[in-house]
Amino acid sequence: MDLQTRKLVFIEEFIRLQNEEIISGLEKLLRAKKIEQFEKNISPMSLEQYCLEIDQAMQDSNDEKITSANEIRQKIKKWA
Repeated sequence: MDLQTRKLVFIEEFIRLQNEEIISGLEKLLRAKKIEQFEKNISPMSLEQYCLEIDQAMQDSNDEKITSANEIRQKIKKWA
C-alpha cells in the first residue's frame, strides 16, 4: 500500500473515532513526531556563518537598512 493510500485509510479511520482520549493521544504523538523530525533536520550554524551574519547585520545597521521596533509598531497600528 503506497503512502497516499495509507494516509487516506488513516483519515477515514480517524474520522470515525469517538474517543476523546485516543484523539488527544494522536494529536500529542503527531506534535512530538513533527518536533522530532524538525530537530533531526537542523544543524548548528558554523562560527564562520555566524560571524558573516553578524557582519551583515552591522553593515545593514550602518547603511540604515533596518526598521526600528517603533516603526513596526506604527505600521501595525495602521492595519486595523
